[in-house]
Amino acid sequence: MKVLLAIDDSPFSAAATQAVLAFASPQKDTVRVLHVVDALADLFPEMTEYCVEMEHAEDPRLKQAERLVRSVAAPLQAKGLDVTIAVECGEPRSKIIDVADAWGADLIVLGSHGRTGFGRFLVGSVSDAVMRHAHCSVEIVRTSHKH
Repeated sequence: MKVLLAIDDSPFSAAATQAVLAFASPQKDTVRVLHVVDALADLFPEMTEYCVEMEHAEDPRLKQAERLVRSVAAPLQAKGLDVTIAVECGEPRSKIIDVADAWGADLIVLGSHGRTGFGRFLVGSVSDAVMRHAHCSVEIVRTSHKH
């Protein structure tokens, strides 16, 4: 099974990583760890051009994202899993789905920040959007943390 683990730098993504560690099998599963650097393209269309330039630059956010995906990949690799990493730039909701489609993922695993009410309205819910629009199964890992 091809598992896309979509992460950010939060305890919710750490919980999603733990879930993948718990169920993934080196004999059956391949994992791609994905982090999307959000360029705020929906709010500021002019950022789309910046995002393309940033992908080829030495942007500190890209270096930080690269360190993040490598650190998340390490325990998965230590378990013996076949792991690749990816850093993309764009709007997280659509990029996660696009990467899953292009890679042929069977399952997307991501954490939920657990926002409700006005906070959810302002920030939106990446996990909800991915769940509703993905062409494969989606596992949303929830924790008891509320932020």
